[in-house]
Amino acid sequence: MTTIVHVVQHLRPGGVESMVLELARHGAATERHLVMSLEGEGVAAVAAWPRLQTDVDRLRFLAKPPGWTPGLVPRLARLLRAEGAVAVHTYHRGPLIYGGLAARLAGVRHLVHTEHEARHLESLPQRWLQWTTLALTRPRLVADAEHVATRIRARLPGWRPRVILNGVDTDHFIPGDRAVARAQLDLPREVRLIGCAAPLHPVNGQRLLIEALLGLDADTHLALAGSGPEEGALRRLVARQGLAKRVHFIGRLDAMPTFYQALDLFCLPALAEGLPLAPLEAQACGIPVVVSAVGGVPETACPDTARVVPAGDVAILSVALAVQLAAIARAVPFDPRPYVLARAEVRAMAAAYAALRHPVAS
Repeated sequence: MTTIVHVVQHLRPGGVESMVLELARHGAATERHLVMSLEGEGVAAVAAWPRLQTDVDRLRFLAKPPGWTPGLVPRLARLLRAEGAVAVHTYHRGPLIYGGLAARLAGVRHLVHTEHEARHLESLPQRWLQWTTLALTRPRLVADAEHVATRIRARLPGWRPRVILNGVDTDHFIPGDRAVARAQLDLPREVRLIGCAAPLHPVNGQRLLIEALLGLDADTHLALAGSGPEEGALRRLVARQGLAKRVHFIGRLDAMPTFYQALDLFCLPALAEGLPLAPLEAQACGIPVVVSAVGGVPETACPDTARVVPAGDVAILSVALAVQLAAIARAVPFDPRPYVLARAEVRAMAAAYAALRHPVAS
């Protein structure tokens, strides 16, 4: 049994963390996948994110304190040796520094690093740190979107990452009965329902979506799945605009297929983003999307059924939503699921990463 260790910064609800768990779950039968979180402690992490319960046997938590912790590198190296790691896969800057250096110290032969966003490369000190760490660790470098790969090629001379899109489990995210899904979530049945699933944070644009709702018919409602620091401000905005009966705060939700199945349309009006999973999950459930033209977001959008709009423009967003809803009302055929099956399926993602580790199996 070949042991593959994934190193992440933390295991809190998020797109990268969800993707890593799916990648670990869909490894080959001959592989044993572990996920090591630099930060956090197991009991607290599972309590905060119950989804982790099904993966608890593969999780390891290092309880890293804030700030630079050089002693973590040899400690992690010892853990990698103890687990018999043959390959290490790191995600983002911190895990590359700690996990990459530890992998080389432990003599791990195969190292893969995936970058999910590249905004930090606009900072000269961060760019220097990233280039130096890559030079020291020499991983097989992957970008999860062409947008990220382009920035890496421009900012890190000599590095040409391979692009492997994030994938979603299309056996889990499937079309379903809208009426049943709305009943399960206590959402109104006889309305047109737009949904957004993302942490309630200014960067995800829920405020814009609420403002865009003002330009739509009164029978159009909005469901927001997620929690976060912006929730109080968003609730106050909803109250000021007289939208309390049309905006539904769902909170953090584990039954995400049910959420998508309840919708007529999904929207992610993010102001900055890497390559998010939510639009792919919604489309796997057969729900068309409206997304903003930032980062890798357009790469998630089915070209035949989606609309991509400029970030931050409420008027254009409102029009795009209205056009999509009108097309749905006219029963224009919308089925983005084949796009996800062909381009962003988790098993294809897992196979692509396994191919990078091909020498492990030979």
